Amino acid sequence: MDFLTEAEISQRLQTAQHRSFHETPFDPFLGRPARPAAVLLPLTLVDGEWHLLYTRRAETVEHHKGQVSFPGGATDQGDHSPEETALREAEEEIGLRREDVRVLGRLGSMLTVTNFHVTPVVGVFPWPYTFKVHNMEVGRVFTLPLVWLADSNNRQEFIRQETGRSVITYFPYDGELLWGATARMTVEFIRVLGVTQESIL
Repeated sequence: MDFLTEAEISQRLQTAQHRSFHETPFDPFLGRPARPAAVLLPLTLVDGEWHLLYTRRAETVEHHKGQVSFPGGATDQGDHSPEETALREAEEEIGLRREDVRVLGRLGSMLTVTNFHVTPVVGVFPWPYTFKVHNMEVGRVFTLPLVWLADSNNRQEFIRQETGRSVITYFPYDGELLWGATARMTVEFIRVLGVTQESIL
């Protein structure tokens, strides 16, 4: 199959960035505006194959302790765009310098269970890379192959009884469990690219 280039990825993202997920607030936050935030979906080529980079959050953070996530966080007053937020947070959390990231586009924003309105920003960075991990926030940095993430046999979807909402969970890979909002963003990225396991080899 043809290799998916950066230009092709960027072009497909342009049509997706205006698509938001209009979800009702979770019950504890009814009547309270969601806080804006952004995450970086760091894309890189490992041995000629596209990978997404993830972090496992430390047990000392306020939200989502020990969970797999993308680098990111709440928007600061000085941030003028989701891109600024995502790049700043990635640099603070794992030492991925903003000048080393080529931003390709955005996905539609999503509402999280902790009442953040998150904009996912996709950027490419070089591999291999020397990270400087902020250990109070991040327990591990790792990548997962896009070809594996695109295989629907590697994930499942179910409805949580307490919320009535759909949850996506990937099966464990290298000891890591990808689920929740991060899994939703991953699946949405794959949907936007229009890829299958075979088409991105």
